[in-house]
Amino acid sequence: MKKTIITLDGHSGCGKSTLAKLLAKELNFLYIDTGAMYRAISLFFLESKQILKNGKLNSDFKNTLDSVNIDFSKPNENGESWVRLNGEIVEDKIRNIEISNLVSEISKNALVRNKMVLIQQSYSAISNLIMDGRDIGSVVFPDADIKFWVTASAEKRAYRRWLEYKQKGKNISIQQVTQNINFRDENDQNRKVSPLIKPINSIIIDSTDMNIEQTFNFALTHIQNYLKK
Repeated sequence: MKKTIITLDGHSGCGKSTLAKLLAKELNFLYIDTGAMYRAISLFFLESKQILKNGKLNSDFKNTLDSVNIDFSKPNENGESWVRLNGEIVEDKIRNIEISNLVSEISKNALVRNKMVLIQQSYSAISNLIMDGRDIGSVVFPDADIKFWVTASAEKRAYRRWLEYKQKGKNISIQQVTQNINFRDENDQNRKVSPLIKPINSIIIDSTDMNIEQTFNFALTHIQNYLKK
């Protein structure tokens, strides 16, 4: 039986991961956080000292790329799973400003993106799927059953991301977060390989003035209407 695939694309900090997790739990779908995958592989290159001062990869990275395994832990009783790098859960290591500043540059690399896309596509054979990212509805699953485009103002996105850092006890200024948001927007929209674009036939969710409950109800209504058909 064909699996149902739902995609959520959008800029950094627009709330798509939180929304995707809530929808996956409600619908009992498998959730894949592709942003965490790119963060994990960025961590690998950082720890293996393959990142140059300008943030680009050195020439040796190709020799180690095949040895990098990115997957997710088995969901717990709440349906939660975490990204793993070569078998190790690295969630606590990838949610910081250093990785955030690296990930946009690393994700520009065509070889890195090709590897990630193949992994992401492989999950469609396992389960009904909800996946969020930057190119999911445009490149990874262009024929997805439902595609959402999640957006919000840069100011609201920076404030939300800053609150996340603060709640985790990380000492970072709103100015640093805003700078990172703007930097990632620029990189994501202008990279040559799979730039961030609004997928064809996607449903727009502007969460600037909506709370998570409102965005959840809006998205769930569209999904339920589709599943009834």
